[in-house]
Amino acid sequence: MRPIQITDTTLRDGHQSLWATRMETSDMVPILPKMDKVGYWAMEAWGGATFDTCLRFLDENPWERLRTIKKHAPNTPLKMLTRGQNLVGYKHYSDEIVHRFTAASYRNGLEVFRVFDALNDIRNVKSSAEAILEAGGHFQGTISYTISPVHTIDSFVEYAQQLKELGAHSICCKDMAGMMTPYVTEELVTKLKKEVGLPVQLHCHYIGGMAPMNYLKGIEAGADTIDTAVVALAFGNSQPAGETLVAALRDTQYDTGLDFDKLIEIAEYWEGVRTAKGYKRGTTSLLSLEVYSHQVPGGMMSNLVSQLEIQNASERLPEVLKEIPKVRAEVGYPPLVTPMSQIVGTQSVLNVLTGKRWSIVPQEMRDYVLGYYGLPPAPINEDVLAKVIKDSGKEPLDPSIAPGSLVTTTYAEVEEEIGDLAKSEEDVLMYALFPNEARAYLERHHGDVEDKIFMTGDEANVDREDEETMDVRHIETLIKALDSSGVAEVVISEGDSQVALRKANAPGTAPAVPAAAPVAVPAPTVAPAPVVEAAPAPVTEVAADERPANWIAVTAPMVGTFYDKPSPESAPFVAVGDTVKAGDAVCILEAMKLMSEITVEEDSVVREILCESGDALGFGDVIMYVEPA
Repeated sequence: MRPIQITDTTLRDGHQSLWATRMETSDMVPILPKMDKVGYWAMEAWGGATFDTCLRFLDENPWERLRTIKKHAPNTPLKMLTRGQNLVGYKHYSDEIVHRFTAASYRNGLEVFRVFDALNDIRNVKSSAEAILEAGGHFQGTISYTISPVHTIDSFVEYAQQLKELGAHSICCKDMAGMMTPYVTEELVTKLKKEVGLPVQLHCHYIGGMAPMNYLKGIEAGADTIDTAVVALAFGNSQPAGETLVAALRDTQYDTGLDFDKLIEIAEYWEGVRTAKGYKRGTTSLLSLEVYSHQVPGGMMSNLVSQLEIQNASERLPEVLKEIPKVRAEVGYPPLVTPMSQIVGTQSVLNVLTGKRWSIVPQEMRDYVLGYYGLPPAPINEDVLAKVIKDSGKEPLDPSIAPGSLVTTTYAEVEEEIGDLAKSEEDVLMYALFPNEARAYLERHHGDVEDKIFMTGDEANVDREDEETMDVRHIETLIKALDSSGVAEVVISEGDSQVALRKANAPGTAPAVPAAAPVAVPAPTVAPAPVVEAAPAPVTEVAADERPANWIAVTAPMVGTFYDKPSPESAPFVAVGDTVKAGDAVCILEAMKLMSEITVEEDSVVREILCESGDALGFGDVIMYVEPA
């Protein structure tokens, strides 16, 4: 007998691939105890895009999510996906931040760390590997599988050997785009087992429908573990359904030993969540089968669709999918996995939406082309390289220099920046990775009641500081706490008055009151908002009929956020009256998680600026007017 182990990806990759990473912690808590009893080798519950999505869209603390999952699933190892030197972000972080983040992750409940680099550049994995081994975690070195003229079975095996030399406990073949085929899987697993000798785990996205066949051929070749998701979050851009694989292997030498009936109970719960939230099932369509042409991974596809919807350009998806392989070839065939999937995908969107290929190059693409993300698998197109060198004024990084070594930000520096808003090392690390999102979150939750809930039996009493006032946000936080925990009551004390929030039909409560006869609860006092004078506009807007005919409008090429300077500490790009040369940047538009400089096409004088930093812009909105010099 050689039982196959299963890692469940529902809590991370399943919803990242199908639900745009919008699963909330409250969705997970009720079913975690049952999932904990299944006997999974691990549950992938953290990392990838879940960290920043918690902050950007869900108003959740990702560290609190991790602790909550571990609390309700104490017996199953939790696994995270980390991007090596990028951790869970989109750029390199210093070695100190990598080590501190890894130690904190382990301390908060993680045991297995799946580490990949988007370029399979071993230098970008080294610091993470050292940190995981120091912490005592399981280091799973990961191959980012892809197809190109420069990627071969032997190149992947060679990379796996490098991972083993760094101390990897196991090797994962990460087929994020669903590009592996059964006999390629068999050959790769056979060589990995023979030449590297470590346990092998297969991670295949369903997309074009090959994944279950890949798993079977891989298992026969010696694979030890496979990744699956619960059926409600399987198929399509996600992984195969665990229920299917458990049934397929039952009563064979590879029998997983998992209880099929228990899996069905869990599946019924998640099916209810899926239906309640209105999410579609994962399906394979003609567009999915075209993955063998455009090579877009599942998570990238769902985000790409979402991004185009935001840009009001959904109908242009076929054009973007044709553009992606062209851009990928021009920049040296990087595997399309985070952050390269975002960088290549966004460049492709920009090329299509602007109608001028490479007219706008986001800073992240410039950094990649110049070698600051690592070594590209193949040489960069000469014309693209020349343009980036000209626009950035920088030469490519010396290949002998590891990009991560250039980042020297210390923990002390970050801690000083965030100041009293951070209440823990985890808060500081959150800020180090996502400064804007973390600061906004911490400001919203500064002094929040979440940190002041004290358990007394089945009650939670909230200790309020005298100078604070209760507002609606605090009540919403408490309601979430009630929904996602075993707490029956929260009592809010505000001076001499109290407001009690109780779970409906909790022990000791009266039956729920019908909607026709609501109970009136006195609203807590809300402090009046301070009066703040609006900052003056950069220039008095010129009436449309007063603008000279030769003024040219500089418009937003996509939906995004306007910034007038490259960083908070910098001076603005331009002011009214400034002379700029053709190709000069006049502002930044943040869109699709990347920063894109907006430039002028000819020598000009800035005549009018219509936006202020932080303004949200729609496609075609006028940013400023310039006059040809």
